[in-house]
Amino acid sequence: MNALGRMRAVPLSGVRRHSLAGLREVAGVALVTVGAACAPTGSLGTAHLVATPSLDAPKGTLLIIGGGSQPRELVRPGKARIAILPMATSDAVATGAEKEAELDSLGADSFVVNVTRAQADDDSVVRKLLTASGIWFPGGDQSLLVAALQGSAALRAIHDRFRAGAVVGGTSAGAAVMSDSMITGNQFWPGMTVAVDSPSFSRITRRSIEIVPGLGFVHNAIVDQHFIRRQRENRLFSVVLERPSLIGVGIDEGTALKVTPDGKWTVMGRSSVMILDARRSKVTQSQAASLGAVDIRVSLLPSGSTYDPQTGEATLPPR
Repeated sequence: MNALGRMRAVPLSGVRRHSLAGLREVAGVALVTVGAACAPTGSLGTAHLVATPSLDAPKGTLLIIGGGSQPRELVRPGKARIAILPMATSDAVATGAEKEAELDSLGADSFVVNVTRAQADDDSVVRKLLTASGIWFPGGDQSLLVAALQGSAALRAIHDRFRAGAVVGGTSAGAAVMSDSMITGNQFWPGMTVAVDSPSFSRITRRSIEIVPGLGFVHNAIVDQHFIRRQRENRLFSVVLERPSLIGVGIDEGTALKVTPDGKWTVMGRSSVMILDARRSKVTQSQAASLGAVDIRVSLLPSGSTYDPQTGEATLPPR
């Protein structure tokens, strides 16, 4: 199955989620321009992926931003109807209102959808989401956002809009939720059965990073954010070497990965995206004392670079 094949993540029972510190979300207005073109009509911490066939490739675009401040080249006024889902933050009301005002000032017709998991199945919420040509997920704690949407009618409506051509974007926590399997920010330490929030990741080892199901817009890959700024290479190496079928995507602050309907990835913004590809690597056996691997493909892609997740081929900008 290629990198666009539909997959679903099945969580392990007993995995507990812990809140991360809220992150201020200030990126994302590039969604206005792109959305304007879319008219509405098994170890602890591991999520197992089960492949299911895709009936049709989505016509929408993803704009996945690694958090941090908004680079000038991503700010482009335009016209779109954008749904803002701010449930990742502890102050969703204020975050939603701030983003709504920002987008509307740039010419968008935006609205906030701030719902609990129970409310996410309401017909009124679904009808409102089906009018959107763009969807925006602000930052915060990705586990809160997933808890509010996972398995809901609202999430199915968002996927329907994406398949029909809408833009789906997010920053920071809103970037982490994009993949089938999601990094929570928690890790397991030796002797622990419960993952805990951790600001740093000092090891490359198995059974250390908590992974749960995400919202399923990016397949056969896993997204990490604030990547270069916060030196999260150890975390992503640990994830990818334990799950070599997943492409590791580390997006830095002020940087976006644009995923177009043809499946190609393009880097935008002021920094870079690091790609870790262990699909052809030889990795030490699961019972080995240390985690090791050979032939890992590492790409550091600045703005203007492209990547084909099906072939693993990358191109750098002309200059």
